[in-house]
Amino acid sequence: MKTIMYIVTTIDGDYAVLKDKNDNENAVALALLPEGIKVGSTLLWENFEYSIIK
Repeated sequence: MKTIMYIVTTIDGDYAVLKDKNDNENAVALALLPEGIKVGSTLLWENFEYSIIK
């Protein structure tokens, strides 16, 4: 399975904008993300789940 690391760049309403190492942006519903994320959080996407790295 593919793994991708993201940085949370903004949180706007019910969505967070995530950016990968290639500067690709992805808007994801907050309901799909782990609790406690904030701008600057590092997330790992693996096996169709997001987890907080730091």
